[in-house]
Amino acid sequence: MEWNAENLQFLSQCFLHTLSPAPEPRRRAEASLSEVSQQANYGLAVLRLVAEPTVDDQIRQAASVNFKNHLKARWAPDSSSDDEHSITEAEKEQIKALIVSLMLSAAPKIQGQLSEALVLIGKHDFPKRWPALLPELISRLQNASSAGDYAAINGILGTANSIFKKFRYQYKTNDLLLDLKYCLDHFAAPLLEIFIKTANLIESANSGGGSVVVLKLLFESQRLCCRIFYSLNFQDLPEFFEDHMNEWMSEMQKYLTTNYPALESSADGLAVVDELRAAVCENINLYMEQNEEEFQNFLNGFALSVWNLLSNVSQVSSRDHLAVTAIKFLTTVSTSVHHNLFAGEGVIPQICQGIVIPNVRLRDEDEELFEMNYIEFIRRDMEGSDLDTRRRIACELLKGIATNYKPQVTNLVSVQIQNLLSSFAANPVGNWKDKDCAIYLVVSLAIKKAGGTSVSTDLVDVQNFFLTVIVPELQSQDVNGFPMLKAGALKFFTMFRNHIPKPMALQFFPDLIRFLRAESNVVHSYAASCMEKLLLVKDEGGRARYTSADVSPVLPQLMTNLFEALKVPESEENQYVMKCIMRVLGVADISREIADPCITGLILILNKACENPKNPVFNHYIFESLAVLLKRACGKDASLISIFERSLFPSLQKILGEDVTEFFPYAFQLLAQLVELNRPPISPAYIQIFEILLTPDLWRKASNVPALVRLLQAFLHKVPHELNQEGRLTQVLGISYKLVSARNTDEQGFYVLNTIIESLDYSVIAPYVGQIWSALFTVLQDKQTGRFIKSLLIYMSLFLVKHGTKNLADTMNAIQANIFQVILVQFWISNLKLITGVIETKLTAVASTRLLCESPALLDAAAVEHWGKMLDSIVTLLSRPEQDRVEEEPEMPDIAENVGYSATFVRLHNAGKTEDDPLKDIRDPKEFLNYFVSAALIIVQLFEILCGDEDVDYFCLKFQQVLVSMHVALHSRAPCNLWFPMDKAPQNLVQKIANVLVGQLT
Repeated sequence: MEWNAENLQFLSQCFLHTLSPAPEPRRRAEASLSEVSQQANYGLAVLRLVAEPTVDDQIRQAASVNFKNHLKARWAPDSSSDDEHSITEAEKEQIKALIVSLMLSAAPKIQGQLSEALVLIGKHDFPKRWPALLPELISRLQNASSAGDYAAINGILGTANSIFKKFRYQYKTNDLLLDLKYCLDHFAAPLLEIFIKTANLIESANSGGGSVVVLKLLFESQRLCCRIFYSLNFQDLPEFFEDHMNEWMSEMQKYLTTNYPALESSADGLAVVDELRAAVCENINLYMEQNEEEFQNFLNGFALSVWNLLSNVSQVSSRDHLAVTAIKFLTTVSTSVHHNLFAGEGVIPQICQGIVIPNVRLRDEDEELFEMNYIEFIRRDMEGSDLDTRRRIACELLKGIATNYKPQVTNLVSVQIQNLLSSFAANPVGNWKDKDCAIYLVVSLAIKKAGGTSVSTDLVDVQNFFLTVIVPELQSQDVNGFPMLKAGALKFFTMFRNHIPKPMALQFFPDLIRFLRAESNVVHSYAASCMEKLLLVKDEGGRARYTSADVSPVLPQLMTNLFEALKVPESEENQYVMKCIMRVLGVADISREIADPCITGLILILNKACENPKNPVFNHYIFESLAVLLKRACGKDASLISIFERSLFPSLQKILGEDVTEFFPYAFQLLAQLVELNRPPISPAYIQIFEILLTPDLWRKASNVPALVRLLQAFLHKVPHELNQEGRLTQVLGISYKLVSARNTDEQGFYVLNTIIESLDYSVIAPYVGQIWSALFTVLQDKQTGRFIKSLLIYMSLFLVKHGTKNLADTMNAIQANIFQVILVQFWISNLKLITGVIETKLTAVASTRLLCESPALLDAAAVEHWGKMLDSIVTLLSRPEQDRVEEEPEMPDIAENVGYSATFVRLHNAGKTEDDPLKDIRDPKEFLNYFVSAALIIVQLFEILCGDEDVDYFCLKFQQVLVSMHVALHSRAPCNLWFPMDKAPQNLVQKIANVLVGQLT
């Protein structure tokens, strides 16, 4: 795209129309921009428009957002991206030459977008492909510093801060450390220089009554310097910072001890000061964690400063960040070798009274969050994301101190809990927050056992606390009274569920069901979560504590109340309730009377979600609930299949017909489940779906592929004869070739090929086998990734056990002479030991054992070394510990909060494909291998007896040739002809050996 007046006008109009409230002109403008964005130099043209002062600010801001998103998609597109129009190198260089100066001269809102764009470029190009960036930033920083232009200084520091953030989060590698060294060599000294200069200006302005506006700019500059300090020190303590530690630390400590009346007199000014202080606390916490020895000379001073600071930090929510970072520093100190700072008389009680209890008590802000934003409240309170809240970090401080002073902390907190409960007992209505505080202390200070969900506490006797403190709340007939206390009681029940005996817990199932009708979103969410977690409890031996027999008496009311909870305002998409529905359906005995209303309720919810899919976790559990209902109800009563089809098909048709792309993968998985549940002949409706399934366009979106493969596998297993009609097999193979050739879908392509081998007779696939090998060998030449090679090895093993060694070798060698031998030596033998999975290990081990005994490529005298290596690989594979060979999967994995719809496939656990074992007759691959080795040893001994010592050496040379008859003997149980030179043995020896062998094996 050329930069001229015509294109300037065109782009300006497009960006103006993207801001239109009317949908039609907005869509047209977006479509036009999408089309021209594929042209070369589009990004450069948009950047120049952003810099054009004659263009309206609104248009320039919209263009800056578009520019940033354009770079995000096309600067360095990943391998799974369908977009082939990446930015050319020439355009990249021009953009990099312009963006720094344009960013620094732009208005604040545009500057923010250009700064993000610069960081996106830096993520891929800095420093190796953009060596000019850092020198340019430093030069501009020095010029701005000389001019005292702190607006420009802060823009440069903000950009540097964003670029250097990668040193906080990326794994330590040689490349990362080289990049860090480059940045330190160039930026460490200028950073300290501007930090010291700004510190002097702040001190001067504070003592001389400087302008609030100027002070805010100076404090923001120092905050950015501290954040850059954090990034540059995160991996290791750099030599420069160690040499200048005194300068850094002395200035940082000033910000914790000095008051700034001009700023602190207003809320927004105090926030600026607090942000700098919080940044200082994060820096000293980092040094305390990673550079304790070097930092120890400064520790006492900072610990006292932080202690005094905390005593003056009020409870208002605007100061939470400072309070949390300060307490976090003290927590780190409490677990270090310098914990004796807390050993002084009265220190721990002071911490408990002055820091912990005030920060654990409910505040007005907590009550407001409970009522107005229940999702955020639960995320913080129940799901452990509240580590950066005052309540949680105060308890973490107590835990830290208890690391070395457990008796003192336990006794002190136990007394505090009893005092709080006594206060509540004296005035339950007025002092209900004291009881909440007591429950929170017990729950938050509980110790979670490593690798499990069980927790313990020394603060109280769990069962006694449950009966005396928690049960009164659970049995309260008013489910809406004191909802925060009810939520706390339900949380305790959930947390200590393993400690509550089954007979006791069952008494409160009806109460949990009652709480599902509570008006409070938090309360009925906690009730649902408690029931769901109880159904997961396992006793010794892995047996579920609660079974369908325990759920059956309350099941109708439980399901009714769960679906009613989803009608409460703001809980229409309550993921905790939907997850509980899924869990109950997975445990309960599903009768027709339960299945009918459940399928009706779930379909209504699904249809509503189709209109605007906005909560991916909730939506996932809708489909999991449908899948488990299908599996358990139809598995018990096949007559329900038709009812499910009548109910589900319109919704699935709505998803596919109305292009609800977020739900495509789920729809395909449910269809696969329905196909598998049906008995042949399946209805014509499924055959129509099969035809649609073979449409290439359907396979273009990466997120659809695993689910489409799952559905295709279901069809191939259920109606394989349909595959060989109307050219469908050719279409399926075409799909599999395309999948195998793409790096991100190659494994899925092998799933299709494996299913074809399993499901179809050799006579059907024989005409296509050559095409399959050609496609696979072509990919093998281009990429030899571990995943592809392992998938190829599994496919070849399946081919061998289904259609024989000879067919495998002959069909491969028909493509290229001796290719079988090459792949056997270069790929099969060396990668066999890397196979994982129970069925995969068994399949490849058995196939490899058969190769030892059947393949001329290994039985030739010249292949002795390869034969030995193959045997070694088999033994290594089968000798690995079980946990190394088996790929375990959690019973029902939780779906992460951040699961989204952007090209992501999420597997439905309850609609998963049951893996078929192609070697059901072979119980143990170790036994299978042992048969052959034992039989061969018998033959060696027979030769030693019958032929004499001089022939034993000759036989050992031909040892592997003899093993071919072992396979025949094992499978036929009849005498066989050994592959052995007859002139080297007595005339009747072969038959005698065979007869002895068969006798031994039988």
